[in-house]
Amino acid sequence: MRPLDPRLLRYARTTRAYLAATVALGAVHAALLIAQAVLLADAIAAAFLNGAGVPPLAPLIAVIAGRAAVAWLQEVAAARSAAAVKSELRRRLLAHVAAPGRSTRPAGEVAALAGHGLDALDAYFARYLPQLVLAGLVPAILLARLLPADLIATVTIAVTLPLIPLFMALVGLHTEAQNRRQFRLLARLSHHFLDVVAGLPTLKLFGRARAQAGIIRRISAEQRRHTMRTLRTAFLSSLVLELLATLSVALVAVGIGLRLVHGDLDLATALLVLILAPEAYRPLREMGANYHASAEGLAAAEEVFAILETPAPPAGTLAPPDGAIVFDGVQVRYPGRDGVALRLSATIEPGEVVALTGPSGCGKSTALAVLLGFVTPAAGRVTVGGVPLPDLDPAAWRRRIAWVPQRPHLFATSVYENITLTAPAGSDPAVLAAAEAAGVGAFARDLPDGYRTVLGDNGTGLSAGQRQRVALARAFLRDAPIVLLDEPTANLDADTAAGVMATIRRLAAGRTVLIAAHRPELIALADRVVDLSGARTPAGVT
Repeated sequence: MRPLDPRLLRYARTTRAYLAATVALGAVHAALLIAQAVLLADAIAAAFLNGAGVPPLAPLIAVIAGRAAVAWLQEVAAARSAAAVKSELRRRLLAHVAAPGRSTRPAGEVAALAGHGLDALDAYFARYLPQLVLAGLVPAILLARLLPADLIATVTIAVTLPLIPLFMALVGLHTEAQNRRQFRLLARLSHHFLDVVAGLPTLKLFGRARAQAGIIRRISAEQRRHTMRTLRTAFLSSLVLELLATLSVALVAVGIGLRLVHGDLDLATALLVLILAPEAYRPLREMGANYHASAEGLAAAEEVFAILETPAPPAGTLAPPDGAIVFDGVQVRYPGRDGVALRLSATIEPGEVVALTGPSGCGKSTALAVLLGFVTPAAGRVTVGGVPLPDLDPAAWRRRIAWVPQRPHLFATSVYENITLTAPAGSDPAVLAAAEAAGVGAFARDLPDGYRTVLGDNGTGLSAGQRQRVALARAFLRDAPIVLLDEPTANLDADTAAGVMATIRRLAAGRTVLIAAHRPELIALADRVVDLSGARTPAGVT
């Protein structure tokens, strides 16, 4: 990523105002720096050569106070700009990944990006970007002031100044690769940890929790080693930059001393050059040192930009018609995987209940995802009433669908609000009727606060069968003409599954239903069965 990526200006408009403020404050900082050096040089020269007493300190104190005020304003502007930029990038990132078909990044990686990753931009805005602006302004202004005072010192500084960014670029190329690798490790650790926490009850049930703890320990140790390697490079590069700046200032000082001894330079000018010379190198040195502190934030921002620049699939505008749903030679391939995940040719007539059967991994859930528009086929097409699915308005099409996934997600809110998720404007009678139709009322009345009982994360407090009934109540409340059911009785005991299947039978009345099913009892509810056993091509088979 470049020192100031244009995408940061495009995606975070606040950066433009902050950059303008930083340029203005940098110019004021350079002017105050010159004023301070002139006042100090003249005062010291007058005291040593002319025997003058203590010079008036008020102007010098005013200049120092002005520099302190400028530094404070830079900190305030940096903090506010960083907060605004992070907020805007997070908003854009979450809006992008929430849109269907936009991002396939794992949830843990997105969480690491939106959280810790973008938080690292604080160092970029608070320390690196101000020094980047000062590195372009201060040396030029100081050289312009030194040129009429001492040509030789000005040329020496102008020749040695480019050495610092040159070595900084050489070190930065190596550091950037390390930071990218470190961030990828952090994202992988975050994603794996999120998966382990979500599946911890199952892991403990089968005695695999300790094995996963060992895997997390190994990934953490690898991430720690990469972090220490990056820090080692940062410290060594800081040493190189400090050494270059020190040698350059020493070279200027030696020249000043020799000419001062031979009488070719007056004391006031010599002092002015000696005071300003280190300040000419300081912004470049600070910029190099702070680059490493901001490199993680830059790597995270670049990952965010990569997600934001993922092209959106073309959205249709046609209203969904009534009619048959046709899978015409549909094939689905997933990136990074060999073989075909789904092959399907089938027609689903209005009002028909169709069961998709086959072993796990044959593409049953993928077929539902294609119909929902979450997955784009690599070949073939899906039509609704003769109209290709991509030509339909996605929002209007999904309003005609009630989807019950295999593991429905319940939020940490009341049972009532979890049911109204699919129809927030639903009236109380409609919500209660949907709940009773799905069998929620049978257990909701026994809860401490009935339908107003607040659940824990992912429906904690309800059994698997009860969570499935809440999901079916959502489908009843939505009252959509098309219902998609993805293994609705998976992981349920026989008695609970029987109750859920009775609910599904009531839900299917008068609707087009597509069921991904394993259980023979569930398959028996269908008017027709589509077997996907041979629909998946294993890796290496053509």
